Amino acid sequence: MSKKPHKTAPRATPKAASRKGAKVASKYPSKESSKDDAEARVIRALETIAAHLSANAPAAAAPESFRDADAFVWHPNGRLTPVARVSRVELGLLKGIDRMRDILIENTERFADGLPANNALLWGARGMGKSSLVKAAHADINAHRKPADRLKLIEIHREDIESLPALMDLLRASEFRFIVFCDDLSFDGNDASYKSLKAMLEGGIEGRPDNVILYATSNRRHLLAREMIENERSTAINPGEAVEEKVSLSDRFGLWLGFHRCSQDEYLAMVKGYCGHFGIKLAEQELEREALEWSTTRGSRSGRVAWQFTQELAGRLGVRLSGK
Repeated sequence: MSKKPHKTAPRATPKAASRKGAKVASKYPSKESSKDDAEARVIRALETIAAHLSANAPAAAAPESFRDADAFVWHPNGRLTPVARVSRVELGLLKGIDRMRDILIENTERFADGLPANNALLWGARGMGKSSLVKAAHADINAHRKPADRLKLIEIHREDIESLPALMDLLRASEFRFIVFCDDLSFDGNDASYKSLKAMLEGGIEGRPDNVILYATSNRRHLLAREMIENERSTAINPGEAVEEKVSLSDRFGLWLGFHRCSQDEYLAMVKGYCGHFGIKLAEQELEREALEWSTTRGSRSGRVAWQFTQELAGRLGVRLSGK
């Protein structure tokens, strides 16, 4: 009995195999195409976010807005925020700094009148009225001036110094005159933002605009920590040149005003001046005793400590410190 021949399945033709592979490829896209699609979606999302941020970003201050206030705070995105009420102490209440006060007032008056004046660095002991003097001098100069002749005070924060050239471009075109004020200015480590300040003070192509002066306060005379200077000297091939570039920044302030720790008599004069101004009444001997005890617990005597004691005493006696 003969066996029937076994039927073999027909082999797939090359065309059929390619069609089948295409179907599989269409159902499972390659890793490369998935990666490209993901990158495209990320790019589109970032472009959308950037468009929204650009649309909502505050516009740079126009020169006309300087008429709105006498003091502003600079933001590195190009925005100037007007300050309706500056936190300041009256010039007459600043005790123990008469010489520095007179020098800064004279320099500021010259600048306000369009005469040559120097950038000023107010350096020295903490709490001795460096920033208070700048704000008080600004208010004193403006007290008897017409609105069109009033100085504008613009505060720039230490961490925003790199945006200083943008601020200068904005102020350069204005008809007003400006004091750019930086409180507690200092540099540490490998901080290179001081170069923007250095170029603005002197040495840059454009330089400082004629209608701008810079007042800065610092606890350090050379704006650098002592250990930073010593480290530069010890690791450099030429120790003198290593420190020269950074230390020369303070040299570009034409006016140096040093503030030192006050004596006991000066400290008590500050306390009595505050109490008399705000109507805080206490027997003189009792006032002196409590003021000295307060300074002993704080470990220092300064204008700041005197003001803090005045706040404590006023609160205890139920006196409101209006008109500060």
